[in-house]
Amino acid sequence: MNNPSCFGCRHMIVTYDVQRPYGCRAFGFISRQLPGLEIVASSGMRCQRHEPRPKLAQNGRQK
Repeated sequence: MNNPSCFGCRHMIVTYDVQRPYGCRAFGFISRQLPGLEIVASSGMRCQRHEPRPKLAQNGRQK
């Protein structure tokens, strides 16, 4: 299944927890594997909350 990249999603977070390094703010969980893979494994569907990260302006702030 072609799931969108979690690294390009505004909801994806990287945690300091070595056992569960990835998380999703939209669904409110942290996991050992990428959130998109976890969602496919548990529901059989692609992530329905994927939103692209906002682009940054040249000064490093969001547009």
